[in-house]
Amino acid sequence: MIRAILFTVGILFSLNTMSQDEGKCRISFICPDNKDSFVSLAYHLGDKQYIKDTIFTDHNGEAVYEPEELLEEGLYMLVFPDNNLFEVIISNDQQFSIKVKKEDIINSLQFLDSEENEAFLKYRKKWMNFQERSGEYRERLRLLSNQDSINMLRTGLRQAEQEMLGYISETAGKYEGTLFSALLYSMLPVEMPEYRLDINAVNPDSLRWIMGYNFNKDHFFDNLNLSDPRLIRTPILYNKLNSFFSDVIIQAPDTIIKEARKIIHLASGNPETFRYVLAYLFNHFRNSQIMGHDAVVVMLADEYYLTGKADWADEEFIESLKKDVASIRPGLIGNKAVDLTMDTYSGMPRSIYDIDSEFTILYFWEPNCGFCKQVTPELRKFYMKHRNEGIEVFAVCTQDNREEWENYITDNELEWINGWDPGRVTHFDFYYNVKATPLIYVLNSDKEIIAKKIPVESLEGFINAYKRSKKD
Repeated sequence: MIRAILFTVGILFSLNTMSQDEGKCRISFICPDNKDSFVSLAYHLGDKQYIKDTIFTDHNGEAVYEPEELLEEGLYMLVFPDNNLFEVIISNDQQFSIKVKKEDIINSLQFLDSEENEAFLKYRKKWMNFQERSGEYRERLRLLSNQDSINMLRTGLRQAEQEMLGYISETAGKYEGTLFSALLYSMLPVEMPEYRLDINAVNPDSLRWIMGYNFNKDHFFDNLNLSDPRLIRTPILYNKLNSFFSDVIIQAPDTIIKEARKIIHLASGNPETFRYVLAYLFNHFRNSQIMGHDAVVVMLADEYYLTGKADWADEEFIESLKKDVASIRPGLIGNKAVDLTMDTYSGMPRSIYDIDSEFTILYFWEPNCGFCKQVTPELRKFYMKHRNEGIEVFAVCTQDNREEWENYITDNELEWINGWDPGRVTHFDFYYNVKATPLIYVLNSDKEIIAKKIPVESLEGFINAYKRSKKD
């Protein structure tokens, strides 16, 4: 279903009202089985699609779309009322005609005076044929048990794939410079070299993986021009960025930050792609649930948004971002934990830096928080099991009802350090960005933050892995 956020009034023109003017958009549309109806013109933006305009057809199913300004170049869609659709390349030449029947789009579709769209349609038909053939190969392979027959079919499948890739490469070269060509190039895989290792190499499989990983990381965007603004209005740029930052590179903040800077630099050749890529990265990592990704957000804010390079961002956004970053920064993984010294249930003030333990779990919670009522007992089980193994818990109640706090501690036998700061004198909510409870931080013996927002069920595995990493 197309999501509509831009819905402007459609324009119906008679087919013989205006002559074609150079530098104008004039798309004639004929669909005999869509009479006295409409077609929506939609465009891609990232992973979403939006309605741009509506074209109303007459009693013959004819219309002309002639907006006041040229359309931004990209891959558009014409969507019928029943949500059947087909894609159209809008390039710099925006004067052409489309003939189609909505009940048989792929076989009836014709483009007149648009060589690029004619080639695009030819490609789509060839791709559909290839998909059908490869599907047949895979289905036959699934049913076979004879190895010779399997090898023969695999050879046939590889040949079909190579033929399709050859066609894509040849066609991309033929239409060099067009959006169609850019779309085709983006589909071509980057050929990975065959790595030859010394016969005495230690862990050859690991070495090959590392070499392959680095090659793929460094060449993933070789067939894509990141400063081509036309790609913003296709699914290609978003999918490439999402695949790279979600699946290709290791999800460690330092790795991501290094690659993000490279990608932003590649996109900076055009202000539109620079803005899109920067916004994509900011939103992607701001919404990430992976531990440590907030460091990427801080980097993007420090180096681009708060330096004025993101000159489209308004003052209200920038001021809000400054506050968010100031609250996120102290709690970044790798930082020394900000000291908290507060009263405790035992009546003696305690500081987290007074805790002589290999690991300190800093736990922010509330007695009446529904999720806390699930997590606190689980954390207590973990603590009772491991309390003599160099693990201590410093639990901070974020609410100010002392009676509820004390009763909960007593009723649930919480024997760890229970901190009490109802006036938030320590500013724990700011330094640890406590916007919701429960919230867990893990500190090492040097009181460095090594984990945060980690679920209780992952604590044991994480701590054991951390110990192993320190031994290696």
